[in-house]
Amino acid sequence: MAILKIVKYGEKSLRQKSKEITKISKKIQILAENMIDTMYKNNGVGLAAPQVGENIRMFVIDVSENDEPFNPMVFINPKIIKKEGASHSVEGCLSFPNAFVDVRRYSYVKVKALNLSGKPFIVEAKDGSLLSKALQHENDHLDGVLFIDHSRNRFETTKALQDNNLPPVEEDKLLVEQEIEDKISELEKASDNE
Repeated sequence: MAILKIVKYGEKSLRQKSKEITKISKKIQILAENMIDTMYKNNGVGLAAPQVGENIRMFVIDVSENDEPFNPMVFINPKIIKKEGASHSVEGCLSFPNAFVDVRRYSYVKVKALNLSGKPFIVEAKDGSLLSKALQHENDHLDGVLFIDHSRNRFETTKALQDNNLPPVEEDKLLVEQEIEDKISELEKASDNE
């Protein structure tokens, strides 16, 4: 299989909304396999088609850890059908080499998608797990949203980007997400009082 070139932050294609896949052709299947190989080669847990220059609604994820066997999942035309709760953690992205940022996420998501055979399936991820974060992160790519848009502190994000010679934060793209931020603050206060 081929290792694909990963599009870096600053390329316009990362900000474009991706098109639905109408037919799961051999070309789509090969692209998915190449994306999985590219994700592994770069030590990633997820990779979206726009990150390899294809603005179509597909991403791959593998959140297996250490001695667990590889478990790659392909999501075609995914939709988040339920989301709730709040969490935050430091995330990175293969399109942002070495830049890590504290971002807000929902702690629970339910995603519906098609697999490579065109069969629908549903995945649930809870408790702010790596799978929950990866699903949201990769799904965002399909809408031209980047993980830095969920940043909790734009000044720290600006510094992380500068330190890695990446373009600055696009302030008009930053998401307010006050409801999630309020829930995170409540959780932090509760843990401080324990």
